[in-house]
Amino acid sequence: MTIWRHEMQNSPRTGVQGRVKFIIGGLLILAAVIYLIVSSTQANAEYFMTVNELESKAASLVGRSLRISGAVVGSTIHYDPQTMNLTFDIANVPGDNASIELGGGLAAVLHAAVTDPKRTRLTIIYNGPQPDLLRDEAQAIVTGHLGDDGIFYADELLLKCPTKYQDAVPSQVVNGN
Repeated sequence: MTIWRHEMQNSPRTGVQGRVKFIIGGLLILAAVIYLIVSSTQANAEYFMTVNELESKAASLVGRSLRISGAVVGSTIHYDPQTMNLTFDIANVPGDNASIELGGGLAAVLHAAVTDPKRTRLTIIYNGPQPDLLRDEAQAIVTGHLGDDGIFYADELLLKCPTKYQDAVPSQVVNGN
């Protein structure tokens, strides 16, 4: 009996079954890892869009993590230092570089967006310190989510003021600094 058991353990058939089980187990683990990566990526995905794009798809985007870009409308900036509650509007600006170049550059496009009352606007609420660059015609890139009330609740606020740096770069290049 001892000899028979030893032959069964070392038979070619038992080795093939062991390899098949090992391969199937490895594939199941690999499938589980891929599933976890895909599901977490989709849950944390942020959609980057303009104010017009957000307005056209607002119903399907409520509650999703989004990143919106627009021009700050300076007259709408309201900050309460007690609660650190900041509210302002952004106006729609084109999302592609070709349209920005056709509009005369970023500074001109931001100015046109803020001064045109017909442009689509979005109200932003941000809880945190008021950034130094938050001013009229600054480019705002806001990360957060759209509420059921149509207000965008920001978690992160990035600002760029192109007019502040517009003249500095050419003079540096000319002077060789």
